[in-house]
Amino acid sequence: KPNSHTGSQVIVNGKPVANMEVKQYHQYKEQAWQAVKKSYDQLSAEFDIIIMEGAGSPGEINLKRHDIVNMKMARYAGAPVLIVGDIDRGGVYASMAGIMDVLEEWERALIAGFVVNKFRGDESLLNEAHQFLFEHTGRDVFAVVPYLTEISIPEEDSVSLREGRYNSGDKTPDQVDIVVIDLPHISNFTDIDPLYMEPDVNVRFVKDANDLGKPDAVIIPGSKNVGGDLKTIKERGLYQALPRLADQGCVIVGICGGYQMLGRKMSDPYNIETDNESMQGLGLLDIETVLHPEKTLRKQEGTHIRSGLTIFGYEIHHGITDARFNPVLRFNDGQTCGSQSMNGSIWGAYLHGIFDDDWFRRWFIDDLREKKNLPKKAQVLAPYDLEKSLDELADVVRSCFDMNKMYRLLNL
Repeated sequence: KPNSHTGSQVIVNGKPVANMEVKQYHQYKEQAWQAVKKSYDQLSAEFDIIIMEGAGSPGEINLKRHDIVNMKMARYAGAPVLIVGDIDRGGVYASMAGIMDVLEEWERALIAGFVVNKFRGDESLLNEAHQFLFEHTGRDVFAVVPYLTEISIPEEDSVSLREGRYNSGDKTPDQVDIVVIDLPHISNFTDIDPLYMEPDVNVRFVKDANDLGKPDAVIIPGSKNVGGDLKTIKERGLYQALPRLADQGCVIVGICGGYQMLGRKMSDPYNIETDNESMQGLGLLDIETVLHPEKTLRKQEGTHIRSGLTIFGYEIHHGITDARFNPVLRFNDGQTCGSQSMNGSIWGAYLHGIFDDDWFRRWFIDDLREKKNLPKKAQVLAPYDLEKSLDELADVVRSCFDMNKMYRLLNL
């Protein structure tokens, strides 16, 4: 979990081991590799088929020597490998051919073929490229998967933010304007996905105070490094700008790490994320947070206290927050979560996925509409059904493959 340009918090089986710089991590790789093999062995004893996703490219020359997530893992598992390339970014066939050139012979022997992803247009136009790839590598293209636009699934990583895919575009008078703070170490930004799909919501990701404008709500999302992102918030003028917006009636919401930032103080006595024992928060909520080595990992379901509506999601955080008054959520086990101002315009909670429920999301948007003197919609306009979307994606991908060929690859 990155916490600087050159360092990360290393986590094994859900538990943090240490903060390490790159050279330290390379030295630790052998221990990590033993844990990886043990996990795979346990899974392979229980399941007939395991799909392993690599990271980055198996052809990264400067990283191959230390690699434990691509070809080394495939060799350990005896797994055939499909190299998937994103044609929408361009240069996909040159990349696939080039990867085969830089692989060692034992690595090439594991490559079964290629998959072209996110293609727009007439697939027959790719025949010449596929023939070249076969002649150059001796491997077939297993499938061409189309670029899907009418499907609501979370983005894989924050690269999509840097490419501007999450900005809704020009806002209209009938929309509420929601700003999401684009933190350097942003995490779980897909918490915003359900809002992004709503027709009466304009979503903008903003890095700097100068770009805030006059939004109806600001959401501070999760963070992999709360201390580092708090420092950035101060450097970019947001530390002064967000309280001013709150004074003007703007709704301020913090999710997980963003919730911690809303408080008076955050302490990191075990140096889990930072080298500082204590740092000052935004002071918008009367709470303090202490980071602890043991991480909270649990699914939750319950009620949003102010609206009385059902919410669900999951908690994944190191922090323990002294939110004893005016909680936001009450879970089914009786525990409460979060904290809010007396009028409810500033609030935060640890629950990721809080906007996934259609009716709670509509209540939140209609509350913003009412503050803006717009009529409430009072109905679900854009149902967010992730399972349905994933099923639709699976159907499309399946239709692109010769499944009998895939079964033979799996020795089934």
